[in-house]
Amino acid sequence: MPKPNLSAHPTEVVKPHDFDQFWQEIMEEVDSIPLNASIELNPLRSSEEVEVFDVKYDSLDGLRIAGWYCLPRERTKTLPARVFYPGYISEPTLPKSHAAQGYATFGAAPRGKLRSNGAFNPGYPGLLTHNINDRDHYGYKGFYIDAVRVIDFLLEQPEVDSDRIGIQGSSQGGALTLVVSALRQQVRAASAGAPYLAGVVDAFKLTRTYPYEEINDYLGIHPEHRSAIVDTWNYYDCFNFAERIQCPIIVYIGLQDDVCPPETAYPLMERIGTSNKKLYEYEGHGHDANHHEHDHVVDAFFDNQLKQAGS
Repeated sequence: MPKPNLSAHPTEVVKPHDFDQFWQEIMEEVDSIPLNASIELNPLRSSEEVEVFDVKYDSLDGLRIAGWYCLPRERTKTLPARVFYPGYISEPTLPKSHAAQGYATFGAAPRGKLRSNGAFNPGYPGLLTHNINDRDHYGYKGFYIDAVRVIDFLLEQPEVDSDRIGIQGSSQGGALTLVVSALRQQVRAASAGAPYLAGVVDAFKLTRTYPYEEINDYLGIHPEHRSAIVDTWNYYDCFNFAERIQCPIIVYIGLQDDVCPPETAYPLMERIGTSNKKLYEYEGHGHDANHHEHDHVVDAFFDNQLKQAGS
């Protein structure tokens, strides 16, 4: 069966003239905040092969962010690292299996997940529209930065090879992968599945499923806020970060995805800055994006980009 002609879909996303300045000022503020990372061994979650640590670090707005850090017990030299970013409603993964394969791994938990939800918890649904009319106080501002600071944490760890850090995730995890790759050039390889938050102002018209449906629900109550929502999202859309991505990256989508419409993946790929990029399209798959089979592609990609680079 021929694939649908999705590549011709246009986008209404606009890059604001001060987009770069907006994020430069945020990153300058972030870089002035000491990380104050704490690491505590978690014997209950550790195994014979892998040590698991509870990690906490400081981020924007005075929030203390948590995460899982995993290391192979047997380690005699610096390790490549892989970061796993969570989906919208997902709690962070505990990436012990990849640590057992010789990686330092981190299960990221931006604000509202794991142990920071006592200080910030707009809920799911809720995060997508939290302060959505205000670009300076929008919920995703801190959420993005919490994801960025995982890279800062890894760069401080003596067992991590700072030239071999890879990041990955699907859905919201795919969006965070794109944003962090753009904002931290120390990322050496990236894999984004079914990327969410790319072409947002297109997506909430293309689908009636959640999380994007949160915006339609909000507009049903506050139709006068439509212009403000579009203005805010032009500062947060992955399309407008994409040209900054310079590391090798793979993206995979399901062509029947009704959560993150596949139409939004094509403008995204066109905008990604590096020429070392590849899109995998899976016919017959929805938001799962065929990850059960594609996970092998992702593992081979990171082994090639990170392990062989250190051999």
